[in-house]
Amino acid sequence: MATVDTRTEPAIRPREPEPAAGEHTDRPIWRTRYGARIAAVLWALPVPLLVLLLWDRGVGGGWTLPFGIQMQFLPTPYDVARRLADLAVGGIVEDSYSGTLWLHLYASTLRVVQGFAIAAAVAVPLGILMGRSRTVHRMLEPTLGLVRPIPVTAWAPLSLLIIGFGDRATIFLVFLAAVFSILINTVAGVRSVPNRLFEAAAMLGTPPAQTLYKVVLPAAIPTIVSGLRIALGLSWVILVVGETVGIRVGLGALITQAREQSRTDLIVAVMIVIGLAGFLADRIMMLAVRLLVGRRPLLP
Repeated sequence: MATVDTRTEPAIRPREPEPAAGEHTDRPIWRTRYGARIAAVLWALPVPLLVLLLWDRGVGGGWTLPFGIQMQFLPTPYDVARRLADLAVGGIVEDSYSGTLWLHLYASTLRVVQGFAIAAAVAVPLGILMGRSRTVHRMLEPTLGLVRPIPVTAWAPLSLLIIGFGDRATIFLVFLAAVFSILINTVAGVRSVPNRLFEAAAMLGTPPAQTLYKVVLPAAIPTIVSGLRIALGLSWVILVVGETVGIRVGLGALITQAREQSRTDLIVAVMIVIGLAGFLADRIMMLAVRLLVGRRPLLP
């Protein structure tokens, strides 16, 4: 009598669909929420650590770098860290600069914010106008092309004569440093909007008067934001130039005083503070822009 094989083949289980974006998954929270951030930090750490190591070894060994840089005259990373801590909280070096960091940082940040804000308020509307109107572009572009190559440092002596010493001259130099980067990127962003977007907007019944904020601005935002980021970085660069004459409170003034006293540890410490301030300012601006534009990409 034939036997019947009662064994059954294992059922083929259908493949589970991938979870949609934003859908809850069973993966650990640290992988879904913080994994990318932790990875970014880990990728960024080796370079500054290597720089610190080479810096310390170079000072200790008296290395001579290209361009005749004598590292033996530089402070060690420990000396700079000690000066930074003293600037921030005081009680370590105990001199006239102890605990004064926040006063200088506040004064410099206020000047940068004012100059940058004025530049953005002028350059963005003017750039949109030049990008949308060929007549306005033909009228203004040659003059702006002549003024733009003049370095901001060349304006510094003139600004002291026509404006005088103090905050206003520094804010004016920051404005000059920022305005052209924002203007050029805004014009480029507006002029690069594809014609098919205007055609699609017209087909959907968008009135011509509303195409500016419904079509032009959303399409040009990535390029405008790029110009704003470049301008904000330049603002911190030129700040030091504007604060070298006639100003006693500010990061640039602090560098000038340290140079006159040959305090290299103080110079390098303030340089690091300026770099950190510029980095945080960029991140804060990007966060503010993301809150305004939502999920729209901010880089071209």
